[in-house]
Amino acid sequence: MSSGRCAACRYLRRRCTQDCILSPYFPSNNPQRFASVHRIYGASNVTKLLQRLPTHLRAEAADSLYFEAQCRLEDPVYGSVGLIFLLQQQIHSAESQLIKTQAEVAVMKSQTQHPQTQPFRAISGSNNLLLQQSDNDANLSFSNQVSSGFI
Repeated sequence: MSSGRCAACRYLRRRCTQDCILSPYFPSNNPQRFASVHRIYGASNVTKLLQRLPTHLRAEAADSLYFEAQCRLEDPVYGSVGLIFLLQQQIHSAESQLIKTQAEVAVMKSQTQHPQTQPFRAISGSNNLLLQQSDNDANLSFSNQVSSGFI
């Protein structure tokens, strides 16, 4: 590399050669990228890993190493797995909210399609007014409650 050292060579305080395997993936304008990867994996391991990969996969591997290293630095115990778990929880929460909202919409649609004009009937007796549910609703008798074990 003719215009100075890459971030990896600068961090390791060594001379950056033309065939430096780290220079395309750790440019000098982003020194924190290599520092994170080096702190978690070590320069030697990163170099070995990149050398073993085909050239077309190295950039993606360097990006993955950086992402994993950042996650591990932020959450030393779980790393990227902690982030994945958090995102799965958010997805589950959003799906639950969606199901609840869809159920509410279905109830509202059924109420607008079949409006009940008289859900309750007023029955007057001797000086009192009783409300009785419409005939469509189920009535439970005392004997059903006793036989089911509720009383």
